[in-house]
Amino acid sequence: MKHWLTVALLLTASPASGAEFTVLHPQQSSITFVSTQMGVPVEGSFRKFTARIAVDPARPEAGTARIDIDLASIDTGIAEADEEVAGKKWFDTRNHPVASFVSSSVKQSDQGRYTASGKMTIKGKSLDVNAPFTLKQNTDTLTIDGMFPLKRLDYGIGTGIWSDTEVVADEVRIRFHFTVAKK
Repeated sequence: MKHWLTVALLLTASPASGAEFTVLHPQQSSITFVSTQMGVPVEGSFRKFTARIAVDPARPEAGTARIDIDLASIDTGIAEADEEVAGKKWFDTRNHPVASFVSSSVKQSDQGRYTASGKMTIKGKSLDVNAPFTLKQNTDTLTIDGMFPLKRLDYGIGTGIWSDTEVVADEVRIRFHFTVAKK
């Protein structure tokens, strides 16, 4: 079965900065994942998520982040797989419908490259996550792109027969792309 995961990132700069990008363009934004099933990469996405973003490109280190992902909106490309991963052995969307990422800091790692650190909460379990990303500013929009690995078994995703990492790898690569406009 295909599966998974979530995450992402949103930034909030201080109100005094003046050049804030705060309006998410959901049609131009995405949260996708790549898992490995029996040695084969499997791509998917989440169709529904909210992201409150406010970024000042002159001071991205002042940012914080919050993203909420509707886990039932998973799209693996196969309806039966989507139903399976929504079930109790995977996401258990009946009891845990949302995965969330909330950042606690943003640090510059290189010119135009940053890392947001924070907590990822899935199925009621919160763990530390570091999400590297880039910022690209156009005239009226800011593009945020990043990717980070997540260990699904740390969150209890894929239990029972699905905990066998020979069938479905533990690591899932989460990719995020956000387009944000000025207020």
